[in-house]
This record gives sequence, structure tokens and C-alpha cells, in this order.
Amino acid sequence: MDLKATFEFLIDLKFNNNRNWFTENKNRYLQAKTEFDTLIDTLIPRLKQIDPIVGVNSSKDCVFRIYRDVRFSKNKEPYKINFGALMGSGGRKSPFAGYYIHFQPDGSFLGGGIYEPDSATLKALREGIYNNTEEFKTIINKPEFKQLFPNIHGEKLKTAPKGFPKDFLDIELLKHKHYAVLHTIPNEWWFENNLVDKILHIYQVQSEYNRFLNNLLA
Repeated sequence: MDLKATFEFLIDLKFNNNRNWFTENKNRYLQAKTEFDTLIDTLIPRLKQIDPIVGVNSSKDCVFRIYRDVRFSKNKEPYKINFGALMGSGGRKSPFAGYYIHFQPDGSFLGGGIYEPDSATLKALREGIYNNTEEFKTIINKPEFKQLFPNIHGEKLKTAPKGFPKDFLDIELLKHKHYAVLHTIPNEWWFENNLVDKILHIYQVQSEYNRFLNNLLA
């Protein structure tokens, strides 16, 4: 699978993040988007074999827009400098744990889980982990999972969350504001013939973690 045009477009976009340049290079953007969409369309049916909760059929349900909402941001650059997609139940708008891919030169990663859950979802996750602590610890401490995903990503509370005992031995597991995991991948991956297989191996290792979280929300 050839993603060279996508890689080169994103590098140039990083240093030319303005509407005039983007308009002049619209054909390059469309070629890059087609390459990335093709990757996602290739991944989806095979990912469904790993985790049936991936209830989407097309990249159009999974790929995030490249256009940034700058209305409330100090960063007024109009475009993201990456392509991203979330494959899960409901696609990119899913509240459930899914499989995320982030394509950005010098900043690519694979991951998933749940990022920025709403308050009700976060409470359900914490309660589920509190009541099934040993099962959760077994999943996140498996050697291959730990090697690929050494930490749960994102901010944590400084104290025990409301409603949970402060003396709970595994209270650190409940302080997370997100239950996302990520694995950084190098630039050269995007030019390798076995890219899809390598991505799916990462997702295979992640799948038990996703199923655990989704079962808490069922």
C-alpha cells in the first residue's frame, strides 16, 4: 500500500497551513485523502474479524475532517496536519472504545480505548474497574500489552474521584479522566508492504482492553 503522497502532502501542509496554499494544492489533498481512505477501507473488514463491535462499513463513517474549528482556539491554523480515523461502534462519533489511527509525519500513533468520555460514561468506567479490578489489571499488565501500551494516556485527578474510597488499593486506576491507550509508530511504517498486517497486530493486542471497557457500558 502506497501512502507516499499522503506523507509528503502532510509535511508540506505543516509549513504552509493557510487557505491559499491549500486551495492551490487541493488536488494533492484529494489524492492524499483517497490514499488514507483506502487504508481505512482495507482495515475495516479485517478489524471486524478481531472485534465485531466495529460496526462500520466505510471510511466515510470513520475519518475525521481535516478542517479545524478555530472559533474558540488560540491556534488559528485552518487545517489539521494529520489524518485520523476512529473505527468502532458508530464510527468517529462513537462513545464506545474503538480503534484509532493517527497519521502524521514524526507524530504517528495507533491506539484507542475511550478519550474524553462524558461524565456518565466516565463514572460507569470507574465503577466497572472498581468492581472488576483484578480482571482489568490482568489485561493491562499482560507483557505484550504493557510493551505496546505502557500507560493509560491523558490527564488524571490528583485525589480520589468522588464516591470512591480513598483507601482503595488501586485508586490510581480510578483517577484517569480518559481511558485511552496509544502506541507511537515510526515514519517508515507508512512505506512498508505489510503495513496493514502490522497495524492489525497492534489492534489485536488492544482488542481485549476495548472489549473490557465496552462491556462496562453495555
